[in-house]
Amino acid sequence: MSGPSISDVLGKRITRDGPISVAKYMEAVAKVYYAGGNVFGKNGDFVTAPEVSQIFGELIGIWCVTAWQALGQPRNLNLIECGPGRGTLIADALRAIKEVAPSFLESASVHLVERSQSLRKQQEKLLEIYNIEWHKDFSTLPNGQVIIIGNEFLDALPTRQFEKTNLGWCERLVNYKHKEFSYCLDSNPTKMIDETYDDACLGSIIEYSEAVEDFIRQMAQLCMDEHGVGLMIDYGHIQSGIGETLQALRNHAYHPILKEPGTADITAHVDFALVEQAARSMGVEIWGPLEQGLWLTRIGANVRQTQLCAGKSTEDIKAIRSGVRRLVEPSSMGSLFKVIAFAPPGVGPLAGFKVES
Repeated sequence: MSGPSISDVLGKRITRDGPISVAKYMEAVAKVYYAGGNVFGKNGDFVTAPEVSQIFGELIGIWCVTAWQALGQPRNLNLIECGPGRGTLIADALRAIKEVAPSFLESASVHLVERSQSLRKQQEKLLEIYNIEWHKDFSTLPNGQVIIIGNEFLDALPTRQFEKTNLGWCERLVNYKHKEFSYCLDSNPTKMIDETYDDACLGSIIEYSEAVEDFIRQMAQLCMDEHGVGLMIDYGHIQSGIGETLQALRNHAYHPILKEPGTADITAHVDFALVEQAARSMGVEIWGPLEQGLWLTRIGANVRQTQLCAGKSTEDIKAIRSGVRRLVEPSSMGSLFKVIAFAPPGVGPLAGFKVES
């Protein structure tokens, strides 16, 4: 017999203790949602770049090789992916690494940061030929230099929302009445919002993710402590600003955020200015953010496309080219998605972030 639903659990919690922040709602719902496991791909709720084209993961694998070379080809390396989904990206990356730099794999151990047991099982099946270690966070990683990658990981981390009112900026909360979830506002204005936004119109929304900020600081600190590099790819905006980006997806269509919690993917656009600020506070050098399309093109998307198309049927060539267009064209994923990297001062240049003269 299954236990109480997340709606029942959250409903009782809110009824007992009062409304909760949007971030706490997201956090509670995400645990249930990702525990289901069947969320990625055509038969899930959304498609990520590794599912669009194998070229995405392969190019990231090649990028990891160049990062390893920039680090001096260490013999004790931890290759880490955060939020690996079904394992598609890391599988494609490892295949490419094995092809171009087998000595990399001889020096590296592979680690996946994944909390969902259901997704871990899918990853284990796909990656059965590799020796993989799983972790809930960075705290259990072994010592060694690091290369950390993450694609569409930050957007799923909880975010808080604040609304401009006559009293000032008040936090948006989630309430529960008459067996339905709804928004309400904290009656006490917050001092967390920068005075830059004092002139915002009433009803304006600002999002702020402490979870993203905390994670990036941990990641950047790990890069400093272990002399490594980090690479994060996600959709979002380069400059902080006003606007609501929180959304839910179910069966590849938008879904009401507060309806049937646990059945849809809830994400928010990443504030890359916040990411950059958090990383820089730890002492790392920042590379990017760049638009995904530009970065992929610089590191060889077109070259790899030509290689893959060689000897293929007309139908296969059409599919390969369609996938690459979706990754790089501004009207698709190429502009909305950004790429940012971190490294200790003196490491670099990192591939794709500097045009060679």
